[in-house]
Amino acid sequence: MTETLKIYAAIILSLWGLALILLAYDVLREFFFRKTSRPLAVIYHVLTLIGFGLIVTYTLSLWIHLQRPPMRTTGETRLWYSLFGILVSYSIFLVWKYKALLGGGLFFGILFLAINLSNPEALSNTLAPALQSNWFIPHVIVYILAYAILGMSWFVAVIALITRKNPRWGGKEFSIADNLVHIGFGFLTLGLVFGAFWAKEAWGHYWTWDPKETWAMITWMAYLLYIHYRLVHKKDNTQALWILVIAFVLLIVCWFGINYIAVGENSVHTYSTN
Repeated sequence: MTETLKIYAAIILSLWGLALILLAYDVLREFFFRKTSRPLAVIYHVLTLIGFGLIVTYTLSLWIHLQRPPMRTTGETRLWYSLFGILVSYSIFLVWKYKALLGGGLFFGILFLAINLSNPEALSNTLAPALQSNWFIPHVIVYILAYAILGMSWFVAVIALITRKNPRWGGKEFSIADNLVHIGFGFLTLGLVFGAFWAKEAWGHYWTWDPKETWAMITWMAYLLYIHYRLVHKKDNTQALWILVIAFVLLIVCWFGINYIAVGENSVHTYSTN
């Protein structure tokens, strides 16, 4: 399936890359000149959705080919992130009509798909005993969905930090960021709970302060800090945005950065890099 990935990835990257360029042009036109192009919008929406359909098709075909959920390795979770990133950003666009956020989904989708294309992994049909659990699929799905939503909140925070001094900036980003964090935090909490049940079934304990578990708790607390900070300091916007940016960095460390630091060698979750 490695050669199939190359074909799918090349087509999807081309579609999403062109969509991102057209979207960026449309967003800049709207920001500086208050002008948009409906034909242009139709084109980048169609390109985005075709690419999304292709990545869904590839993911499902990979699942059938491997006869197991493609969620075992870091690369496979990146594939799901590309899928969910587009799904989340497009859904949010339909709700809030915030074009720039669709760009965030395309950015992350292109980034992680390109990483997979440049660093292909050896695919295996086998699953480690710890992964042969009913909690495996819901745990991974909920966590990657949370990561996708919180990744969009990071993207909104970055935009807000860049544009906060512009007189045309209306503060819409804070409302969107808050809603995204609340939703993403809910899924993140579910991921922790599902992971605890999985750990109990696989290793006999709900929580062992494994390095991966510890970083998952750190990430959870970082977003909880943002929520509390926003409740107490409603007008201290800049500090809140920086908390959100740092929280996403911690999330990235938890997701796959832990695999590259010494403490990660002692984690029972090292199977995810195989």
